[in-house]
Amino acid sequence: MSSLTAKILDGKALAKKIHQELKQRIEILQPQKQRPPGLAVLMVGDNPASAAYVRNKERACTKVGIASFNRHFPADTTQQELERVIDELNQDSRVDGILVQLPLPKHLDPIPLLYRILPEKDADGLHPLNLGKLVRSETGLRSCTPAGVMRLLKEYNLELSGKRAVVVGRSILVGKPLALMLLEQNATVTIAHSRTKDLPKLTREADILIAAVGRTELITADMVKPGAIVIDVGINRVEAKDGGKSRLVGDVDFDNVAAVAEYITPVPGGVGPMTVALLLQNTVDSYERNA
Repeated sequence: MSSLTAKILDGKALAKKIHQELKQRIEILQPQKQRPPGLAVLMVGDNPASAAYVRNKERACTKVGIASFNRHFPADTTQQELERVIDELNQDSRVDGILVQLPLPKHLDPIPLLYRILPEKDADGLHPLNLGKLVRSETGLRSCTPAGVMRLLKEYNLELSGKRAVVVGRSILVGKPLALMLLEQNATVTIAHSRTKDLPKLTREADILIAAVGRTELITADMVKPGAIVIDVGINRVEAKDGGKSRLVGDVDFDNVAAVAEYITPVPGGVGPMTVALLLQNTVDSYERNA
């Protein structure tokens, strides 16, 4: 195991700072609005990872002063029932942000549900209108995880203009919007994926390497350019061999890559807390804009 040399990009500390800023914004706005901001998270079934995320979001809402309108549905809930609830929340003036917690049980189609959320209440930034605004570099609600990555890079004053960025992963949740956000900051962006030939050759050319695939230790030290910025978006649960407690790891072989990179995000404590912080920020931004 190599000794750490890379500087840590501390998402946990920055998320705390953002929470404090949001709390102050709410304290200023609430007397004018005569209500707190409101966030509704819809969760279906009993996925343990989803339940943990929702609890984290609820705790974070309480800290900053956002009212939670969360709804937990049994696993056999119908598409029509969820659509009806989204319609109600769209009309509810106390709710500024709506989020459908993914993944959903297999019998449900998330796409029509995400499209049904009003774009101005789309706390996760996944509505086609908001994604279209991102493509056009217009103001709109941004997808939380990519926006969290960008905020983290900005906090550490890391120059993106003219840099070569490689994003490994092409999901609509992270890879595609993040590539567009990097492009907006004048980085030269390549998206790699499961069909990419000779991935290590490509990743070694990256000044900024972002892993967002969901495969444990996909990125090894020999795939990283010395002095690169490495952002690990992956969250993978690894079971202990001796039957002990499972642990969370990313898509990057952290210990060995940290000996090569100049900056690196840990898992946990890197991008994860930023995702929740940007979700709250989207909600407060909507609250500020709502009459």
